[in-house]
Amino acid sequence: MEEVLPSGLLEICVLVGVPGEGVKDAYQLAQKKEGNSPPLNPEVLSVFVPPFISKEEIQATNINSSTFNKTKRRSFRKKKERPKLENLKNPNGEQKPSDTEDISVPKDIDLIGLPQLCFPGGLYITCEPKEDHIHFLVFTDVCGNRTYGVVAQYYQPIQDGYISSNGQAHRESVQTTKAFGCFVPFAICVISRYPYFNALKDCLSCLLVHLTPRRDLDVGDRIKEFAAKLSLIPSPPPGTLHLIFNMKPLQIVFPSREDPDSPIIDLDLHLPLLCFKPEQVLQIITCILTEQRIVFFSSDWALLTLIAECFMLYLHPIQWQHTFVPILSRQMLDFVMAPTSFLMGCHIDHFEEVSQEAEDLILINIDNGDITHSKSSVDEAVIPYVPSQAAETFIKRVESLQLHYDLELCHLSSNTDFIELQMRRRAWQQKLNTKVQQVTLQLVVNIFREVKDHLNYEHRVFNSEEFLKTRAHGDQPFYKKVLETHIFHSFLKARLNRRLDAFARLELSTQSEEDRLNSMLDSPRRLTVEKMASKRFNPQYMISKRMVISMPNLQDIKSHDSPARTSSLRRSETERAVKLSSKSISTFRIPEIHFPLMSQCVHTYYTDFINHLTRAINILQHDNSALLARYFYLRGLIGLMQGKLLDALSDFENLYKTDIRIFPTDLVRKMVENMPPSERSLADHKPELKRLISQVMEKQREVIKVDDHVKNFKLPKTHMQLDDFVKRIQESGIVKDIDTIHRLFDALTVGHQKQIDPETFKDFYNYWKETEAEAQEVNLPRTVLEHLDTNECVYKLSCSVKTNFGVGKIAMTQKRLFLLTEGRPGYVEITTFRNIEDVKSTTVAFLLLRIPTLRIKSVSKKEVFEANLKTECDLWHLMVKEMWAGKKMADDHKDPQYIQQALTNVLLMDAVVGALQSSKTIYAASKLSFFDKMKNEVPMMVPKTTSETLKHKINPSVGETFPQAVDVLLYTPGHLDAGDRIEDARPKLWCALSEGKVIVFDASTWTIQQHCFKVGSSKL
Repeated sequence: MEEVLPSGLLEICVLVGVPGEGVKDAYQLAQKKEGNSPPLNPEVLSVFVPPFISKEEIQATNINSSTFNKTKRRSFRKKKERPKLENLKNPNGEQKPSDTEDISVPKDIDLIGLPQLCFPGGLYITCEPKEDHIHFLVFTDVCGNRTYGVVAQYYQPIQDGYISSNGQAHRESVQTTKAFGCFVPFAICVISRYPYFNALKDCLSCLLVHLTPRRDLDVGDRIKEFAAKLSLIPSPPPGTLHLIFNMKPLQIVFPSREDPDSPIIDLDLHLPLLCFKPEQVLQIITCILTEQRIVFFSSDWALLTLIAECFMLYLHPIQWQHTFVPILSRQMLDFVMAPTSFLMGCHIDHFEEVSQEAEDLILINIDNGDITHSKSSVDEAVIPYVPSQAAETFIKRVESLQLHYDLELCHLSSNTDFIELQMRRRAWQQKLNTKVQQVTLQLVVNIFREVKDHLNYEHRVFNSEEFLKTRAHGDQPFYKKVLETHIFHSFLKARLNRRLDAFARLELSTQSEEDRLNSMLDSPRRLTVEKMASKRFNPQYMISKRMVISMPNLQDIKSHDSPARTSSLRRSETERAVKLSSKSISTFRIPEIHFPLMSQCVHTYYTDFINHLTRAINILQHDNSALLARYFYLRGLIGLMQGKLLDALSDFENLYKTDIRIFPTDLVRKMVENMPPSERSLADHKPELKRLISQVMEKQREVIKVDDHVKNFKLPKTHMQLDDFVKRIQESGIVKDIDTIHRLFDALTVGHQKQIDPETFKDFYNYWKETEAEAQEVNLPRTVLEHLDTNECVYKLSCSVKTNFGVGKIAMTQKRLFLLTEGRPGYVEITTFRNIEDVKSTTVAFLLLRIPTLRIKSVSKKEVFEANLKTECDLWHLMVKEMWAGKKMADDHKDPQYIQQALTNVLLMDAVVGALQSSKTIYAASKLSFFDKMKNEVPMMVPKTTSETLKHKINPSVGETFPQAVDVLLYTPGHLDAGDRIEDARPKLWCALSEGKVIVFDASTWTIQQHCFKVGSSKL
């Protein structure tokens, strides 16, 4: 890692303008009034790079440790020369004295190209002063890392060909303006690793106020003071602690990111919603997700970057993978000819030129809200629509937002305190930003929520073909395009790595209780009764044939009837989502930084900073662990910058115990590696510090190589032995359990050598998927649905048969068998699996024939059920016995997985019979009869004490390919920390499995709270 110590907010500050000679020539040309003056060539006039205290001063006061403040920087070269700082000139062309020998700038900052971006529309001398102007830049290096620039343009008057010394003319009277005649613009560019757009804009606004009034202070000295302040301000740690700094006359707020993986948000997220209708916002989001070549246009340079950044944040945690240049100067317009995907921004003056010269571009006019296409070599591109349900929810939620601050002020009294007004406006904006984030994140979750149902985590496979089949017809053009993009591929990697990012957290928190139950069991996909009812009466659902995972009901306790899943459900989900970010924000005021900038002043600043933090820690104590952790983080960071390594290490040790999520492992490791031997010895004599050092250095040795490949499922083309067959079946998503797949292999190879040819696999796979699809078309009448529990699913329907209960189709759910009578469809219950007393396959005489008949005797009914199932009889006999045995074991062991496994076995039997079509199909299917054989051969007895004590059995190895041992169990009776949401404050059971895997159960419902995630590679 090149830079260990997190830098302050400032990477570099640059003054850009025209040297004195150029100003004089341009002034003389303007005086001749020969038409429009040509643009001048802006140059870098001054560069301000931290640290601003010399090495000798630092060593003299023992403030900073040079080991940690060294940064590798490349030297700025201009015209193949390495300019000395003394060679830089002030605006009038006079030689400037130098403080250091060479100009050294952070890597990846191009000072050659920076001037034209500071003046993207060109640098012109004007006859009248103009308002100060701010715009924003984003720089991306080859690795995709971004730095951010905020540029302030201001004007200086010219008098007799020279720039006025005080620069006050543009704020004075018209007579003075006439006396000067011309004005030349300059730009101050602040570049930071952090996207503090609003905060740095406020900082530069304060600087512009201070630049002109004092004649005794050189502009360069004032900018250097300003840059030095910013370089000493740390970025706040992730969480709810924002930093406040008094820049005079404004209070500057530096907001923190929500968590280590979230972006810093310091801009007005509602700006695109003011410029575009919700439908157009969705169009632009679609263009980004489908990786189009996109160009934004506006007459306001600032809006280009802000709007583009907003759309990047709208899609978080999905990230744009391609070129991102939100501002193109007029010299850079040929960039839009690039053949690959990009997102760029141009001034509206270039709209016609770009639209005529470049092909296949999406042209977005911010000023009037138009979205058009440039000329195309093929038919005009069509932007597919966002999936209809997700779009409908998004539009409704956007329309419910209050986007105008003036409406918030109508009922409030006027406030005469400017600081109070500023804070009130900022609080409103922060609240609105949170709402916009929630709306856009919910959109992303609604679009991609069901992707996880088609992933195989063990072999990192995504079954895109099956996923597309489950999309509504009108949504398929959108998904077909998105599934081919780099953006989606990166999203898949994150899902397969089980990354707990904003998407995963919202998906988890808005999950229905039914879906949480389903996540515990890999059930074959069928519509539940609840969703079947919703399908009947919801037109939107009738279009969308979505496959929904179901789960068996262990105790047959009838669930409360749930309302049909219409838009009311979506509202309830979104209302729940609105509550996700209700954490209160705390602020910490950074102490004043006194000047002149000397080592003693910096030492005083650091000391004050630590004293303020210490007071805050003592007052807070342990009442608020989340905030306490942020104070420890800041105090450790400042102690490190001050060179007090042991104190810093102690603070980081407290942080490690308080909130490991924000612990800066790399920083602490580097600090330990570079500790002087004397201080390292002192640290080793303190047990808690020695333990921390050991843990941090141990993590360095645990280098976990992340597997990032993603495969699309494809049918095999060669013969498969057992191991390859296991892998293929797991990839297909049909079943994961290795023992079950072994039995399936035996079934499919009955009468053949022990290998499976591609045709057999294809027949089996297609029959399974066809059966799955047919199940989506099952449409039970309302009179039948009333007799079933809401979470029941119809897994198998027979052909129309004659029974002693009437003519109809036998239906099997995870709980019961019933007859769906013909004619006027009706419901006749046959039996529940729990109440079965006996099952037999026999024959009855009919004329000269013997017709195969299934007989089922029930405990609750005197009459034995008989069905003339003919060719289906043997299969149904196997299936009913397997379900009966599975239900008995589930009841005995209080374990729902037995009935789930029985369901899987039954459906595999059906698929084997359908795929093989031979005389040995029933014998082959019997290979999958696991529980029935177990009941007859080796009955599993449960001790009486266990049976009476045990209420519910859970399986921490759910979703794994084989059972795993539990190394550690941890029960937490309440919420984990004060930052947790109230609705998430339930007791939890944490199960540590092998290889550093952890699974979390909600101990109030015994459903999975969080599926298997990795916290390392070794045993916990």
